[in-house]
Amino acid sequence: MPGSSVSIVEVDKYFGDFHVLKNINLEIKENEFFSLLGPSGCGKTTLLRIIAGLEDVDDGDVLLDDKSILNLPPNKRPVNTIFQNYALFPHLNVFENIAFPLRLKKFSESEIRTKVEWLLSLTRLEEHAKKKPAQLSGGQKQRVSLARALANEPKVLLLDEPVSALDAKLRQELLIELDNLHDKVGITFIYVTHDQAEAISVSDHVAVMNNGVVVQYGTPYEIYESPANTFVATFIGESNLMKGTVKQILSENYVLVEFPTLGEIVCFRDKPVDVNDNVLVTLRPEKIRIGHTKPQLLEDAVTNIVHGVVDETIYMGYQTKYFVRTDGGYILRTYKQHASYLLDERIIQWKDEVFLYWNPDDSYIVEVDKG
Repeated sequence: MPGSSVSIVEVDKYFGDFHVLKNINLEIKENEFFSLLGPSGCGKTTLLRIIAGLEDVDDGDVLLDDKSILNLPPNKRPVNTIFQNYALFPHLNVFENIAFPLRLKKFSESEIRTKVEWLLSLTRLEEHAKKKPAQLSGGQKQRVSLARALANEPKVLLLDEPVSALDAKLRQELLIELDNLHDKVGITFIYVTHDQAEAISVSDHVAVMNNGVVVQYGTPYEIYESPANTFVATFIGESNLMKGTVKQILSENYVLVEFPTLGEIVCFRDKPVDVNDNVLVTLRPEKIRIGHTKPQLLEDAVTNIVHGVVDETIYMGYQTKYFVRTDGGYILRTYKQHASYLLDERIIQWKDEVFLYWNPDDSYIVEVDKG
């Protein structure tokens, strides 16, 4: 099933006086797994409904393969939508739920059986073909919904929070299945979610939305490792946010920033800054290493080192979260992964004195105040 490219061109949408979408521009490539990510009320589902033809635009255009589809009604668009509530027919079994759109199109019985059996195999539902929806688990119902949508051979599949009604383990399992299914059928997936872990785990590209605006577009790696602003840094994963003042331009790539409660720290110069600019710096907890002893560094190694005391520990099995109060009083969060366990290892505990250290490349400037 070949997919289509989708172009969102200067789209604006109002609900009364409320400006829901503000000049949205996006390019979604054919056959890619694309996610719209943001908090409730940011406009992501409204944008999905506009692509599906369930909402009109007040300004702008929506193109499939460079052709406008605004004049096409929902049933004429090569697009199908998967909702979080499954929308299955309770009186029909799994086979007939999947066959329903094919019967509407007057396919022959042999064509219907061949296609439905292929879709049952694709979604691993063969043994459930004769069951009614009430006899299925949440994950199985969602797979039936996917199979029925794929029966229409859409160019674009729209997925509106399709796993949000499932428990955590089922969500993860269905996400993996969705990713595998996308690889097999090859059509364009546009996935709406408020869960950043979902978006960055399966997507080729992600658009992060807030208050009706796309605040950052990029690969999951780019969005996580180099957030464009404070909202993205805090919405995608966890982060230490630190306010300081630029004291020295060290090179084209690095600056020295003084933080009231941390002292002088070398940061990556990913935004244009001058001496005396006030900056907000983000540092991911997993980038910080922790130890009882001060690390021995080569003379030319540029690494930040901070001393502190463990204020709180949270043991999670695969990792421990440490909240360390630095000598200046700032609380830095860091994670220590438990990749191996040594019986003679000295475990870092509450009230221990520790050293935290990290590479300047991991300290990103997300905001600059010239005032």
